[in-house]
Amino acid sequence: AIYVYGERILKDFIKNSELNERTKFENDLLDLYDEWLQYFPKSKSGRQESGKILAIKAQAMIDFKLGDNNEIYKVYDLAFKTNPESFTSPKGLYNYFKIYFNLYKEENSSITLESVFEKYEELTEKFEFEMGVYSSKLDNLLKKEEGSSLLTGRESRNKRVYEVNMVACSTYLNNLNAIIAKEATCENLIPLYRKNFDKFKNDPVWINRAASRMDSKDCSDDPLFVELVEALHQLNPSANSAYYLGLLNDKKGNSSEAIKYYTESIDLETDNLKKAKTLYKIALKFKKSGQYSKSRSYANKALNFQPSLGSAYLLISNLYAASANNCGNTQFEKRAIYWLAAKDARKAASVDASIRKTAIKTAVSYEGRAPSKTDIFTEGKSGEIISIKCWIGKNVTVPSL
Repeated sequence: AIYVYGERILKDFIKNSELNERTKFENDLLDLYDEWLQYFPKSKSGRQESGKILAIKAQAMIDFKLGDNNEIYKVYDLAFKTNPESFTSPKGLYNYFKIYFNLYKEENSSITLESVFEKYEELTEKFEFEMGVYSSKLDNLLKKEEGSSLLTGRESRNKRVYEVNMVACSTYLNNLNAIIAKEATCENLIPLYRKNFDKFKNDPVWINRAASRMDSKDCSDDPLFVELVEALHQLNPSANSAYYLGLLNDKKGNSSEAIKYYTESIDLETDNLKKAKTLYKIALKFKKSGQYSKSRSYANKALNFQPSLGSAYLLISNLYAASANNCGNTQFEKRAIYWLAAKDARKAASVDASIRKTAIKTAVSYEGRAPSKTDIFTEGKSGEIISIKCWIGKNVTVPSL
């Protein structure tokens, strides 16, 4: 506690001191972090926290301009390489990459684009890991709530903490993606991976990352993607390699083979959150190809493994909305489908804080397209249950006036 309070006091001194005094307090602050690392690198429970302390030091160096990019990067890098388990700050992880990218952009930099991609992959995986931890904890609480059990005071507080951290991770990961976006194009990725393929063709980690990046950037039409997928499946048949084989068959129009590999991908995966992620990706593929019923089916399967996956509820909501003109016998029934769409958008907002604003905005939009009170009164439909046919196959209750 002495170092936590000492840090607060010194930061306050720095902010409120004159220039001639500030340097002393700044040096004292850096010394405090070094002593903290030397004498108390572990938490009360014995957990190593050197990564966390170093990340806090690096952030202070940024906030008070106590070093150049290279010096700050070295502190972040030491934190990430020596104790990544306690380096969990979303802002810190983002700044770690941002500074590395800025160093890459400097004139005559020795950092290569390949190294930037490697760092990006490492940090993306770290973000996804931390989000997975929070998601698992949230899912347990959501299951308890859905089972009609009230959360304890501590559980309610923990839920808010997990949601805040999920939002922070999601926001900073999006910022990370924005930084790399101009570099991570098919024009850059394909020549780079082609050049290094022979060198890394026996490295499943490298091949998996390359295939993942090409897939996410829609470079999977290139022949190199086929080579990567086949090499990955031969080296290490896994959930990822099976998924990519499903993707390849999808592109060829071999739907039955694609489903076979997608199913194999789910069967091979042991982690529930990764199962959910894969199922959601498959759901998106089916939406893109206009197979809405299959898309909903896979989205629901994803939710079975991760109840807090709000994007799956939002996907189902969008599927309903996209079908409004094609389902229902009357104009009123067609517009009533938007109540279904809004309901799932609201559900997305309730389970996933990271997309809450988007989900609420979507729900409000769909509610605005549903029949108005005047429409309900004119049609005499107050409180009625409407059966929606076509692929949706759901009932919707008209609000009572």
